Amino acid sequence: MAGEVVTGYHSRTEPIGIFRWLTTTNHHEIGILYLANSFLFFLIGGVLALLMRSELAYPGRTIVDASTYMELFTMHGTTMIFLVAIPILAGFGNLMVPPLIGAKDMAFPRVNALSFWLIPVAGVIMWLGAANIGWTGYTPLSVYDKSPGIDMWIVGLQLLGISSTAGAINFLVTIFRHRATGITFNNLSLFVWSILVTQGLVLLATPVLAGGLFILLLDRHGMTAFLSPLVGGDPIMWQHLFWFYSHPAVYIMILPAMGIISEVIPRMSHKPIFGYKAIALSTVAIGFLSFGVWVHHMFTTGLSISARLPFMIITLAIAVPSGIKIFNWIATMWGGAIELKAPMLFAIGFVTMFVIGGINGVFQAPIPLDYPLQDTYWVVAHLHYVLFGGTILGAFAGFYFWFPRMSKRMYSERIARWHFGFTIIGFNVVFFTMHFLGLLGMPRRIYDYSSFGQLSLFWTLNWLASIGAFILGAGQLFFVANIAWTFVKGPVSDPDPWGEIPAQVHEPRVPGVPVYAMPIHAMANGGVPEGSSEPGQSPRAP
Repeated sequence: MAGEVVTGYHSRTEPIGIFRWLTTTNHHEIGILYLANSFLFFLIGGVLALLMRSELAYPGRTIVDASTYMELFTMHGTTMIFLVAIPILAGFGNLMVPPLIGAKDMAFPRVNALSFWLIPVAGVIMWLGAANIGWTGYTPLSVYDKSPGIDMWIVGLQLLGISSTAGAINFLVTIFRHRATGITFNNLSLFVWSILVTQGLVLLATPVLAGGLFILLLDRHGMTAFLSPLVGGDPIMWQHLFWFYSHPAVYIMILPAMGIISEVIPRMSHKPIFGYKAIALSTVAIGFLSFGVWVHHMFTTGLSISARLPFMIITLAIAVPSGIKIFNWIATMWGGAIELKAPMLFAIGFVTMFVIGGINGVFQAPIPLDYPLQDTYWVVAHLHYVLFGGTILGAFAGFYFWFPRMSKRMYSERIARWHFGFTIIGFNVVFFTMHFLGLLGMPRRIYDYSSFGQLSLFWTLNWLASIGAFILGAGQLFFVANIAWTFVKGPVSDPDPWGEIPAQVHEPRVPGVPVYAMPIHAMANGGVPEGSSEPGQSPRAP
């Protein structure tokens, strides 16, 4: 059966060659390939962001024209969402789901390899096309613009959809059918819980986007007229299809990051997780509610108020399970022996930035407030506080936390702190400033604001945001330097250098699941085994 796959990770002693990396079906190595590919696209997408911010630093045309700016905007958004945020979390899933459930490998290793290799192929196709319709591909512009780059954008997204769907099936079969004896849904790692719900969302939502992309491609070539208003089609249908996928996709990008945080905070606080069941159930609740909020992207499209009201209510309600997670993470840290190492710094950064992103999202959720804010830089700020402040900071927390497992070496804590400092300062300078631009009415998706009122204020705030973008970009150079330093001079490390947690040493072990992969739960008597007066073992310093 598919589960009888022997992993090559634990027994490998010789270096891996290029051919091995190109042909591997091992979950550990494929996870590393996912992470490396995603970070490469992250750097490329970041360069596009710096070019856009350079253009916006001063009014009028500075370095690019309007058409080039739209290409930069389209490829930045497409790259960061579809080639970075979604795949990077699938990489962590590949890396950690099998050991966390005691499986030897993913259920379908060859399908797993195919799921990865479709991603760089799709990325190259989309980048060669360089579409200029915005990352949302709104119709009717995407129907009537006959540029071949748009067709290549559609094909690339379809390939990414195939990759995501195949990966989702693989994850679900692995989690449901290949758990070790003793691993149940009552003691499943919270990270695995997040992957489980996420892949369910992928499996349900991705076919809707695939159908929409297929209709768009047919409309563009005159074979159908579903989205063409000149012949009776409805361009708003595309928004429904796109956002029915893309708002669950927000949680596809954020739930695994939340799972990472649920692993990092207990370990770095040296305390069992507070409210295990509440966090697991809130993950499931977010998954269900995520399918009922897509219309809040369309409050200004002319839909009836009776159609909009339920989506406004669910948009407000979905903040509740996210809040449950926040309070449980804070309760876990409360009174703990917190170690402010790089994973914990980025985890705390995740919590604080995600709270800001959640608050400004709830603020915009009421329909009357959505009208003046919908197409302004307020939305840009909200999106980035959720996706960069959430997904990317969570990914960095996971990377530093599991890097010893990936490389068997320890990164430089000093360089990691510089990385965190530049990232958090630059991020807030660029995106917090955008809140004020949005409140002043600066529209998003424009490359020149010289024709708007309050030019001097727009200029000042845009210049400040551009400075923040370059600080943020410079911070990522520390990350690159840290990786290089680690492989040249990094000390050899145990796969789990972070130490035991009180109470965990007394929990029954599951055969085949390593100590550092066991989920962490609190004991009823605070970590003292029944019948013993001895306190729980003190956490050892890393």
